[in-house]
Amino acid sequence: MAKPLPTLNLIGAGRVGQTLARLWTRQGVLRVQDVLTRSPDSAQSALDFIAPDEALASVAEHMVDMRPADIWLLAVPDAQIDACAQNLAAHARQRGDSPALAFHCSGAQGAELLAPLRDLGWSVASVHPVLSFASAQTAVAQFAGTPCALEGDAAACDSLRPLFTGIGGACFDVRSQDKVLYHAAAVLATNFAPVLQALAEDAWRATGMPDALVLRLRERLLRNAVDNIVALGPQQALTGPAARGDFAAIARQADVVAGWDPQAAAAYRALSDLALRMAGHACEPPQT
Repeated sequence: MAKPLPTLNLIGAGRVGQTLARLWTRQGVLRVQDVLTRSPDSAQSALDFIAPDEALASVAEHMVDMRPADIWLLAVPDAQIDACAQNLAAHARQRGDSPALAFHCSGAQGAELLAPLRDLGWSVASVHPVLSFASAQTAVAQFAGTPCALEGDAAACDSLRPLFTGIGGACFDVRSQDKVLYHAAAVLATNFAPVLQALAEDAWRATGMPDALVLRLRERLLRNAVDNIVALGPQQALTGPAARGDFAAIARQADVVAGWDPQAAAAYRALSDLALRMAGHACEPPQT
């Protein structure tokens, strides 16, 4: 007789929660049991995506309705993790539930937010998949090979590692004290590219460039930049005045940008300084 799969309860079922739960269900790694979201309708919609053929899975209207499970994923926004853990701990204490494993998927927050559950003897952790979850459907298709940062109790990390590798994750450990810096790096790598692109397009339009050409440059320059970084690495892919050490050009452009948008000029100067440092031109040339 086949050993029953470990059960998973899901609190919050946005794109991350839906993606992971569907992958675990599809790969036969975990069995989704109860799903709780802000409304029964959204929970049912999530369950339909995660495990449409799973008869034993159910929608919970309140936390008290959720059955004990082997694993709990608190897939709620960062600001709600602490309160969610406290509520879950209170219900588990009241019911006398056996210790389980609980984790969240925040990139910036650590497992310490789950301390109320740890105090009950639960093992707790955080696991952050480094993937842009634009939509659950897309993320499911893109997940294979995704780096996943594990942090928290050793026992929890040891249990979660095979669950994530089982759906294609590439797991690695990050220390609790390094969690914020680790996540800031992910922000630098992904979140600011749209901001810089929007600034560039606004500046081009301010010069009178037609929208059709702005959109053409969006595709070509971004694609070429990514291809060059992947092929050559960031340092070798760097071009422009910083790569050449052209301090005069950088200063002149920064002054012009300041007349257009002072905040954009501050970003331009700061990024130029970092680019100069990367290119080995960190020191200002002597004044003549």
